[in-house]
Amino acid sequence: MNSILEKIVAHKLVEIQNAKNRISLTDLKNDVRSQSPPRDFCEALRNHRRIGTGQPSLGLIAEVKKASPSKGVIREDFDPVSIARTYVENGADCLSVLTDENFFQGHLEYLKQIRAAVSVPLLRKEFVLDLYQVFEARAAGADAVLLIAECLQPSQMRELHSAITELGMTSLIELHDERNLDSVLACNPTLVGINNRDLNSFQVDLNHSIQLAKKIPANVMVVSESGIQSSHDVQRLANQGIHAMLVGESLIRAKDIGQAVQELLA
Repeated sequence: MNSILEKIVAHKLVEIQNAKNRISLTDLKNDVRSQSPPRDFCEALRNHRRIGTGQPSLGLIAEVKKASPSKGVIREDFDPVSIARTYVENGADCLSVLTDENFFQGHLEYLKQIRAAVSVPLLRKEFVLDLYQVFEARAAGADAVLLIAECLQPSQMRELHSAITELGMTSLIELHDERNLDSVLACNPTLVGINNRDLNSFQVDLNHSIQLAKKIPANVMVVSESGIQSSHDVQRLANQGIHAMLVGESLIRAKDIGQAVQELLA
């Protein structure tokens, strides 16, 4: 295995089997029935209220993220609920919660805790390979689930997208490699994420979103992910027709997270 992504996927398959051994799919489905209906993730991104200058603006998905394989621990004093509340208080429209434990030091429990603390829609940010994880996400209170095209066969992606939709949630289908675009669009998604970070090399290029978004139908919301550092980056993306952004590391690293959100949205 040569890439980080391949290592993550191999480890994730073991994790999923272990989770199935702990909690059955039947029990998970029972937990899902006790949840309130999912919140509308796309509508929250459409209804952001930061337009006052006449300039285009972006919906913000702010990410609760402790670490990454390429950077290690990003924030030592990591309090997921406090960070989530700060994001919402300072203008985030939706939140992304990393639940991968081994590579990103996340946890599914963070999603549950954040769901109890804030009212905005939540995305489960995870390497989703199995239907089981979709039900895990809904049982934990997620309103949306990330699907990564580079991790999935087209048939898997369609199956998972259908299951997410049937549960009333939103799929954020992410790709980096343009060769996966046809398979992504074949799912008829409402929300597509373009990862500016190559998950094999972890190199980042913000221009990747701008170029690839031109090939996505106008009725699909486009989210630019990774490498967004400043309000200048935000305006550049907005001027090119991008609808929303997913930002984590630059906010998490900030001494004052709330101020960092406000400056990003300035």
